[in-house]
Amino acid sequence: MESLADTKWDVIIAGTGLYQSLLALALSRSGKKVLHLDQNPHYGGSDAAFSLDEAQEWMNSVNQRPGRSPFEDAKIFTYQHPPDSPRSPPSQSDSEQSERPAGTPDLRPKLAASRAYTLSLSPYFLYTRSALISILISSKVYRQLEFVALGSWWIHTPDSPTNDTAELGATRIFHRVPGNREDVFADAHISMKSKRTLMRFLRHISKSQDEDSGETDGDLSVPFGEYLSTNFSVPDDLLHALRSLSLSQQSPQDTPASYAVPRVKRHLASIGSMGVGFGGVVSKYGGASEILQVACRASAVGGGTIALDTGISSLKDGGVTSEEEHPVEVQISSGETVRSKCVVGSVWDLPNQELPSLSTKVARSITVASSSFASLFPITTEGAPLPASTILMFPGDTLSHPQSPPVYLQVHSSDTGDCPRQQSVIYGSVAIPGSEGHTLIECAVDRLLRAEGPQAVVLWSMRYTQSGRLSTDGSSPNIHNPSPHVFSFPPSSLDLTWEDEIVDMVKQVWVKIVGDEVDHDDFMIFEDREGTTDD
Repeated sequence: MESLADTKWDVIIAGTGLYQSLLALALSRSGKKVLHLDQNPHYGGSDAAFSLDEAQEWMNSVNQRPGRSPFEDAKIFTYQHPPDSPRSPPSQSDSEQSERPAGTPDLRPKLAASRAYTLSLSPYFLYTRSALISILISSKVYRQLEFVALGSWWIHTPDSPTNDTAELGATRIFHRVPGNREDVFADAHISMKSKRTLMRFLRHISKSQDEDSGETDGDLSVPFGEYLSTNFSVPDDLLHALRSLSLSQQSPQDTPASYAVPRVKRHLASIGSMGVGFGGVVSKYGGASEILQVACRASAVGGGTIALDTGISSLKDGGVTSEEEHPVEVQISSGETVRSKCVVGSVWDLPNQELPSLSTKVARSITVASSSFASLFPITTEGAPLPASTILMFPGDTLSHPQSPPVYLQVHSSDTGDCPRQQSVIYGSVAIPGSEGHTLIECAVDRLLRAEGPQAVVLWSMRYTQSGRLSTDGSSPNIHNPSPHVFSFPPSSLDLTWEDEIVDMVKQVWVKIVGDEVDHDDFMIFEDREGTTDD
């Protein structure tokens, strides 16, 4: 077998996260000699997806190598529920639990086989007007992906007067956020006065999206709630709903209008752009992980070499004055030394990189529940597809923490391919790291389950803390150049949806690599390969 050291590489890409995999896709038609490495035995880095057994292996690896990944303090819990107490873990021993009268079926909810689950560490969804959707289409790789619709946004309203009425399941403690003008008029929870003020804001959003309208957004430096109250007289009972559409993970007082207004515009503009009744989509079978694996396969078809479980131990850049055509000397974990024109990776994949000062940490969890939560997936528009994912926001004050950031739960039905029928996967996130954040997420999950009924219990859960960056602070992520021929992507985004800046940064590095060899306007625009319709 030919050694990796026998080839002089044009590009070495370290890591198979979204940045690196999209770069590999962009280079797949360039004719460059690309070596794509990952120190992990699996694809994805911080965007990986696992079966139950793989999640256990990942947890062990993270806890045994602290400081070498964006994750820490990972814990897995498996629950065995006795029939008479379905929500709480049992106090009796396993042998006592198994004693049932002969012939009596065991009706306790159970986990399925390990590979029946595909659990994502970073469960992004994509707005239909996102830049990633555009490049998946122009590069033709969308043909190897399957998407399902993202449904409604919900706000936790524990004091809702409808709690004891005919509301179904979990909707007893949630209020669906209106997604368009028709929803506003049809919403029985909103007073006529509030509807008029909300319509004023929606009309403003629509007009200001038109560059020729002459509409301006006003002073966006103030908190979003103050902006809405001052400019549109939006009542307090609507502030959480509008804030949820921005997906801000900061507390209300720390969410500026400059962050929230553009994201509310994006949300509203996306609805209906690819089909009626939805504005976002989720990639099946692992979300972002499935997208990056398709990108890596396209790179391999284009001649790239991929080596998992192989990281970079050290690298030496000869600098701009070097006469060597391949000035970067890289020692990889297999012991080989390879040379390349440039090296691209992330702070976690390149040696001796410092985490940027703007990085932050969030608490996250993945929960497998024994309920389909059917009431959270209504078809709200005639002709719309059945949603497979939905967003739930728990404002801090509804969890007795008025000053804390909100807790977001993203519920995936079995239609996403993440779990078996009659089960769901609940992804939780809050911008508070460690045990404090996990306590808030557990409280939110517990309220959801209790509202759904006694049949809804936790079967399996994993908690972890993740380092990365939040876009709420208003700063733009930048590519770092630790040396002339080495490029380092910033830490992964901790946002709940795909941010278009990621595509922009991938294109920046691609331009530096290909130079003037190709038209830069042809980024990610591929013709069908001869003799085939996809990669």
